[in-house]
Amino acid sequence: MQLKYVGAKPSVSAKGVSFDQTKPDRYTFLNAALELLEALEKNGQKEKTVDLRAIKTNIYSGRQMMDLLKKYCPNLDTIFDKREEMTNALIDKYTLRVKNNVNITEDERKAWLGNIKIMRDYYLQYVTNERAYECALNALADKIHDSHINEIIFSLGNNYGLVFSHLIPVLTDHKPPYDAEIKVERENGTSIGKLDMHRPASLNI
Repeated sequence: MQLKYVGAKPSVSAKGVSFDQTKPDRYTFLNAALELLEALEKNGQKEKTVDLRAIKTNIYSGRQMMDLLKKYCPNLDTIFDKREEMTNALIDKYTLRVKNNVNITEDERKAWLGNIKIMRDYYLQYVTNERAYECALNALADKIHDSHINEIIFSLGNNYGLVFSHLIPVLTDHKPPYDAEIKVERENGTSIGKLDMHRPASLNI
């Protein structure tokens, strides 16, 4: 098993394969998520507000990403064990949809099913990257909780804003849950991002 860029989610038809650019490969954001995890880890001090504008940027290889995920995700093997199952379920769903499609010819059906079969390895890598990214997001949520962080200030760019936007629903489902929102502000003529987080008042003790 390895982490590598595979591309946007494929959309298969009887005519061939296209790619849904609205569903990018999560590998695209994994590097940024791991950079943020490393920055929060090195921050050390448990402060309510953490400023990550001076974050050190890195370009991790697939192997380095896997090593970092092992560092932050103790249940990594369990998470990845389900990728084959998830890939098979995805293919079964697409296959059943084609078999039940009464608006295509038998030749189109055969071609469509063949294209789905051909893309299995692609689907598997897409799911693997997706699982890895979910692991990183959950680790970020845990790190924020364990460090008692209420606000993170960050520079726009390098996919940091997108990672934090993906983190918001993870924080909502976290135990304990957090209300979170992203704000963009101007400071000294430069746009910066702020991730504001707090537990619902009913849960504060």
